Amino acid sequence: MKALIIQPLLWASPVLIVLLISELIYSRLKGHKGIYKWKDLIASSLMGVGALILSPLVKLFVSALLFFSAYELFNPLVNGFRTNIFGYTSFGWAWYVWIICQILDDLSHYWLHRFNHTVRFMWAAHVVHHSSEHYNFGTALRLSWTAMIYKPLFYVWLPIIGFHPEMVLVCLGIESVWQFLLHTSYCPKLNFLESFLITPKQHEVNHATNVEYLDKNHGAILNVWDRIFGSWKDYDNEIKINYGVVHSPNSYNPFVIATHEYKSIWKDVKSSKTFTEAFMYIFGPPGWSPDGRSLTVKQLQSQLK
Repeated sequence: MKALIIQPLLWASPVLIVLLISELIYSRLKGHKGIYKWKDLIASSLMGVGALILSPLVKLFVSALLFFSAYELFNPLVNGFRTNIFGYTSFGWAWYVWIICQILDDLSHYWLHRFNHTVRFMWAAHVVHHSSEHYNFGTALRLSWTAMIYKPLFYVWLPIIGFHPEMVLVCLGIESVWQFLLHTSYCPKLNFLESFLITPKQHEVNHATNVEYLDKNHGAILNVWDRIFGSWKDYDNEIKINYGVVHSPNSYNPFVIATHEYKSIWKDVKSSKTFTEAFMYIFGPPGWSPDGRSLTVKQLQSQLK
């Protein structure tokens, strides 16, 4: 499986590490003490190391196994050609097929990211990435140890319809590299690129706890999906952004960061009086409560309006 070896994120890692170190040094030389905090950077790095250890295992037994199995099942060999069960020849390796695959990969990421923010048990995994109160390349390392288990389910439709699994895995790697590059507050708005790309300033909105910015800008590379599906919010220079999450874990312990929201879900489920309440505490939006003790993002934004 060449795609497990030819991974853009793997080959780009030295450059990304240099960028992180350069940003750290630059912030210190400029006296921007709010950009990096050592305890926060160490916590993010440890989360990244944990994800790095788990990632090869998950990619082999979840992503690759799922993608290749789906591809073989839905695109069997017929007279020497991969033929999709819907009757057409499966997609090859032409340059335009790569572009289409990358665009559809981006659409998959959009819905994965959006559900990560709007379904509580998925938010329990994704909250790890948002838990830092700083926005820098170090924050890009703060990765969930559990989200990678269900993430492939949002991309498996690509090999099902005929994209080769190795192509999908490479596109996922390209997506990951771009996502890393977004995590810096030093990059200004990028003029016309802002009209179609997710840029650092747009992703900065996604990491904000400001009510008007919550659950916005879910795209990975393109912002077209946010514009189409109503989750787009432009960066406003007049708004001072506060980073992190509404309910912070208040800890630099990687295990607390990784599990705190799961513990909160369990606590809420135990206190529920009906099956419906228990269900909503798990599958409803973060902040849902039967009596209004806590509010969802939509309710908070409605109040703001």
